[in-house]
Amino acid sequence: MDRKELEAQVIELVATSYGKDAESLSVDTVIAEELGGASIQMVGLVSEIENELDVLVQLPVAAACKTIGELVDKVEELLDEE
Repeated sequence: MDRKELEAQVIELVATSYGKDAESLSVDTVIAEELGGASIQMVGLVSEIENELDVLVQLPVAAACKTIGELVDKVEELLDEE
């Protein structure tokens, strides 16, 4: 999977977890400020990433990402390690 495909996949998962329209999100979307939400949504997102992309992102690692792009970077790093 190339970077653009991974970005699109993660944006879809974020949209699903946060109840947003994927079209309104980008790699520059600031998760806490623009999406808000409770930590339970981040837990759901981490679970979705694991289920869909078969990669385990630790919750503290995902929660530390400021933007969707940073989250994509972390997922990409973990996929490259496998």
